[in-house]
Amino acid sequence: MPVVLVTGEVSNWTATATTGTSTPMDSSRMRFGWTTSAAVGGSAGRTRIPFPVVAGGADGALDRAGEGVVGDTGAVCSVRSLRSLPAGASPEDEQPAARPKTGSAAVRTTAAPRVIAMGPFSLDVAVGGKPVDSVKALILISHGIGGSELGHSFLAQALARNGYLVAALRHPGDNWQDRSLVERGPERDFDERPRQASRVIDAILADPAWKDRIASDGRGPRVGALGHSAGGYTVLALAGAKPDLSRMRKHCQVEASEDPIFCGMGRAGVAMLPSPAATPSLKDERVRAVVAMAPAGVPLTAESLATVRPATMIYEAELDRFLVPRFHAEWVASNLPAPNLHRVPNAWHFAFMDSPSMPIPSPDGDVAANPPGFDRAAFLKQLGEDITTFFDKTLL
Repeated sequence: MPVVLVTGEVSNWTATATTGTSTPMDSSRMRFGWTTSAAVGGSAGRTRIPFPVVAGGADGALDRAGEGVVGDTGAVCSVRSLRSLPAGASPEDEQPAARPKTGSAAVRTTAAPRVIAMGPFSLDVAVGGKPVDSVKALILISHGIGGSELGHSFLAQALARNGYLVAALRHPGDNWQDRSLVERGPERDFDERPRQASRVIDAILADPAWKDRIASDGRGPRVGALGHSAGGYTVLALAGAKPDLSRMRKHCQVEASEDPIFCGMGRAGVAMLPSPAATPSLKDERVRAVVAMAPAGVPLTAESLATVRPATMIYEAELDRFLVPRFHAEWVASNLPAPNLHRVPNAWHFAFMDSPSMPIPSPDGDVAANPPGFDRAAFLKQLGEDITTFFDKTLL
């Protein structure tokens, strides 16, 4: 079954999308959603499409309906979680941690699909599709450092095809366009990422357009989370794991040569603000199951990992040089109450992402590159099936 695609900007609370394979969106005005070109219906110009724009605020109420595009095996819609602003203020007046969350959501529809190119990624979605009336659960996706809400679209669509509503946010201050939160130090990024994810869950569960579609039971709406790299850390924090940044500092003082990319990024290996004596919990009680793919695990304490109660599935890339598995994924899995570690043979760190159509540089080389003999497309197909099975078993 097909997916619904919504894209655009919500500056001034409107939503527009530039269509046509060669017509780029106006990046100077894009405050959320997908940038570059979007092939929608084959004609260039500005097209308005209905989608929900969700306000996070104190009460998580719906701000107003926006416009967007609806697509294939599910619906991909942009979701923006907004915070209340003082009278006369604009979104640009906010600090990165408080800025609106941008992203995409996927859910099943019965309309016919087509391929839509969104910058370096492509989505197989059905334009004008009507979302199904009910979904198994809500799955949140958290991207890695400097990433995008589109980087895991294949997995989002796989879950949507199998009856899930999937919401992928773009982390404010830690994405490909905006590194302002990261540049303020890991203590800010690791604290704020899970909070941003929870605010998106707040917004969707408060939105009249979506909340009644999500299956519930005696514990409330069914919610799971999926994350890669720093996103893997994010979903583990939602599950109850706690960071202690002194672990990061000690690790990089002793083992920087063994984990050079992690320790060389930002300020991981230098003096940081001391961790507060009592770190507020980042746990989100609504999240019942998490999948962490090549997670950033060094900051997480063994004691907190041992108390994680949601179902977990951890993936490591065997040849990961970005986050060396024995310090990160294997550390996490070895301290969980129910280890569930899956090693992906002959894989690099970015094996869990969609293959971009152009080179994308990273501290570990091209995001699009693979080790000789590794078939990323085949792996992602199997991964989508395995993750769907995991959430079916743990959420339903």
